Amino acid sequence: MKYATAIAALMLAACNAAPVAVAPEEVPTSPAVTEAAKTFATLSGEKPIIIAHRGASGLYPEHTILAYETAIAQGADFIEPDLVMTKDGVLITRHDPYLSDTTNVADHPEFADRKKKRTTPMGEMEDWWADDFTLAEIKTLKARQQFPARTMEFNDQLDIVTFDEIMDVALKAAAEGKTVGLHIEAKWPSYYASVGLDMVDPIISALKAKGIEEAGIPIFIQCFEPPFLEAFSKKSDLPTIQNMVGPPYNKMLGLEYDLETMPTTGVGAEKSFILNEDGTTTDFVDRAHARGLLVHVYTVRDDQPLKGYANAEAELNALIKAGADGIWVDYPETGVAVRDAN
Repeated sequence: MKYATAIAALMLAACNAAPVAVAPEEVPTSPAVTEAAKTFATLSGEKPIIIAHRGASGLYPEHTILAYETAIAQGADFIEPDLVMTKDGVLITRHDPYLSDTTNVADHPEFADRKKKRTTPMGEMEDWWADDFTLAEIKTLKARQQFPARTMEFNDQLDIVTFDEIMDVALKAAAEGKTVGLHIEAKWPSYYASVGLDMVDPIISALKAKGIEEAGIPIFIQCFEPPFLEAFSKKSDLPTIQNMVGPPYNKMLGLEYDLETMPTTGVGAEKSFILNEDGTTTDFVDRAHARGLLVHVYTVRDDQPLKGYANAEAELNALIKAGADGIWVDYPETGVAVRDAN
């Protein structure tokens, strides 16, 4: 594997950690031991990675340069660009192909006639869609915060950015002595394939063109769609993560997951697979580790704690003790602080 040096620590033999019950009010502790003596219940025994979910998206509009650079400054191990495609086949960073939630597209009268209905896995939606716009048109839009309870101070100020621009952020950080990985999600690849926009080759080509391998930047490729990951793995040896949407949505979407036959490097599990609402944890991580699978967990948010947990710190502590190998967070500073206190 080309990236063995960067991710070898994540690929070691499974740990035999027992299931752990964690009280929701538990807070981080920092025992007086050396780093060398610390052992985590991860697959490798190394500390779990903190993945900045769409950058520092709790603080700034998601998938913007400011959000990514802030996440790096706060110590995130990986930043997470979600990729969709424009009409002219350019990879841009948006969480979804529709644009109204995270941009000011509705305020552009010149694009009023682009709003259209489409059938999606969540049902019929009417919106503006990334692949109905060229990159030049996308670049006339600005980003917005999609969560109403978060600050709107930076709305309509920050650009929508390309995958190339995000790779440049990671390369700049590496040149300055801070190596941060890319945890890349392909969004709705089967839809894009249906309209003649393959995502596999453009992602691989973009990574090669930027020299990400030569820069020593670790990479994971993630997706909710198994066929995409299978197709990707036929052309690349990059580690892949099969994302798993939590119940009951997996049933609604007709998705079935089998840890026994999972062909990927690991799984990206919605946190309800691990965290119970009474503050205890399931044996999901142990079962995945027994199959040699990494477990990355989404998403811990300071402002939206899971029922049964007093705060994000309690969630993070529980996931770390359960052996999660990586955790997506909207507030990287909190994730890093709690992880490093364990």
